[in-house]
Amino acid sequence: MTAHPPLSTMAEPMDAAPDDAFGSDAQRRTFLRMMSHELRTPLNSIIGFADILSSELYGPLGAPEYKGYAEIIGISGHRLLSLVNGALEIIRLEAGATELDLGLVSLDPIIDDALQTIGADAAAREVTIAFDPPWPAHGVLGDPRALRTVAINLIQNAVTWSPPGGTVRISRVADGALIRLEVTDEGEGVDPGDLPRLMQPFEQGENALSRRSGGAGLGWPLVRLLVKAMGGEFYVDPGPGEGLRAVVTLRRAG
Repeated sequence: MTAHPPLSTMAEPMDAAPDDAFGSDAQRRTFLRMMSHELRTPLNSIIGFADILSSELYGPLGAPEYKGYAEIIGISGHRLLSLVNGALEIIRLEAGATELDLGLVSLDPIIDDALQTIGADAAAREVTIAFDPPWPAHGVLGDPRALRTVAINLIQNAVTWSPPGGTVRISRVADGALIRLEVTDEGEGVDPGDLPRLMQPFEQGENALSRRSGGAGLGWPLVRLLVKAMGGEFYVDPGPGEGLRAVVTLRRAG
C-alpha cells in the first residue's frame, strides 16, 4: 500500500463538490419535515407490526410461509428506515442543523459496539476482523453517536468490499496531537478519479462487487460530513488492485 498524501493536499476534490445535493434551504426544510413524519412514522408502524407477526405474539399465523413473509417485511422496513435516517442526517449536516456533543471519547467501546452490529454480516461473508497494534489509550475529541456512525459505516464498507476469506484490518495510530483511525480491506480498491464522485450522496462504485452488494451510497458522504463537524479529516487511499484504506483523523483529547 503506497503512502497517501495528507488530506490538506487532496481535500479540495472531495470537498469542492457543493454541499447542496438536496437543493435550496427551503427545499431542505420541506424535505426534512416530509422525511421526519410522512416516511419515518409509517415505517416504524410497519416494522412494529411485522415484528409482532413474525414472533406470532398473539398465536400461530397458520401456514409457515406467513411468518417468513412477515420477517421479510421487517427486514425490508429496517433497511428502508436506515436509508431514510442516513439521508436525513446528511441533509441536517449540510444545513448545519445537527448539534454534536463534543467531548472526550474512548474509541475502544465505539469499535466494540460497531463490531457487534457488523459481526454477523462479517461472519456470513467469511471476512475476518483483525486489529493492528499499536492501540494508544488516548481518547479523541468527538461525539459518541457520530463516532459510532462513522465506525459502523467504515467497517461495514470494508466488510462489503472484502472478498470471501478476506481480512479487514482496524488500526489506531497516534500522530502528535492527532489520532488516526484506519480501516483497510483486501478488495479491488477504486479508481482515484472516482473518489470525488463517491463522496457525494447516492453514488456507488462501478465494479461488479458494488453492484452485487447493493446499498444507497450514503456511507462515505455521511462519514465525511460527521468527521468534518467534529473538526477532523477523512480521506481514502483507493489502492486500485491492492485494497482500500479509509482514514479518519481526529484531535486527541485528554
